[in-house]
Amino acid sequence: MTFFDYEMLKLIWWVFIGVLLVGFSIMDGFDMGVAAWLPFLGKTDDERRVIINTIGATWEGNQTWLITAGGAIFAAWPLVYAAAFSGLYIALLLVLFALFFRPVGFDYRSKLADPRWRNGWDWALFVGGAVPALVFGVAFGNLLIGLPFYYDDTLRSFYTGSFWQLLNPFALLCGVVSLSMLMMHGAVYLQLRADGAVQKRAQKSALVTGILCAVSFALAGLWVAFGIDGYRLTSVHDLNLAINPLSKTVEKVSGGWLVNYQTYPWMILAPITGFAGIGLSLLSAHFKHERTAFIFSSLTIMGVILTAGFSMFPFVMPSSTNPISSLTLWDAVSSEKTLGIMFVVTIIFLPLILAYTSWVFKVLRGKVTVQSIKDNTHTAY
Repeated sequence: MTFFDYEMLKLIWWVFIGVLLVGFSIMDGFDMGVAAWLPFLGKTDDERRVIINTIGATWEGNQTWLITAGGAIFAAWPLVYAAAFSGLYIALLLVLFALFFRPVGFDYRSKLADPRWRNGWDWALFVGGAVPALVFGVAFGNLLIGLPFYYDDTLRSFYTGSFWQLLNPFALLCGVVSLSMLMMHGAVYLQLRADGAVQKRAQKSALVTGILCAVSFALAGLWVAFGIDGYRLTSVHDLNLAINPLSKTVEKVSGGWLVNYQTYPWMILAPITGFAGIGLSLLSAHFKHERTAFIFSSLTIMGVILTAGFSMFPFVMPSSTNPISSLTLWDAVSSEKTLGIMFVVTIIFLPLILAYTSWVFKVLRGKVTVQSIKDNTHTAY
């Protein structure tokens, strides 16, 4: 089916899923960030409608990145999908229910002119933006600590923790990193698409959340280095053989998540990109180079996510209950045939997704103003 062996296909799909997660965080990240700012940056109904309409025409298309990433994890990493949905069921439902507020909020907010009605939906849209951004960060934090699950001899997974255990201090700090990062991204996007008072408030808000993101990202890095144990493979089966998560040996070691930066020094570019992106984005926003600020904000997201991915490599879902049950990119995957078919499908359709997304944003570029809302009152949100 492809020119690659099983081992290479496993590595390729680790890269593909990383690309999808970064794409989702960049494209749907500014939607969530804008929604999280809605009750605070819009002081009048017209201003709030401007904020909503900066993302109203594209948020559904951006959300397909989440659906695609979820489908890719289901198909490429079925063991991760199964274990995550078993153990993180309540957290994932919380994200799902929060996301429900987005389509309903966009559609129903302007149906009535009652200020209480509209204000209620504004807060619903805030929940739909802020809660997923926070929970995704908390989830990544728990992956770095390790999730309390294990496999028995028949490869049945058992989750030994609870929802409240997920809300530990380190995971909440990672949630702050995620929320502040996406709110900065949303504020930069608002500076690009809005004008007047909303644009000025967005510029100041980007500065606040950018500083918070940089500080919390640095604190999380120090915590990873000195406060939590990482995981290390001590032996592994033939990477071209069929999967069996229990056929390896794993140990927890202090500073284990920093080993890859010694083995592969180029990986240090990920956290450097994260920090540099924040600074350059805020600097560009200050000098009103909105497009440049958005590009650097996107690089920030890429750098932060790659920092987590590079630190954990090759782990994708460590187990704190039984480290041997930890899932890696080598043993959490589908069959070679499945990965090969999906590889062909991906190299065909991923460029198409990128092409039509670029075309849509090119067509819909430009500022959203109060006057444009009034001129299109029956079609604008």
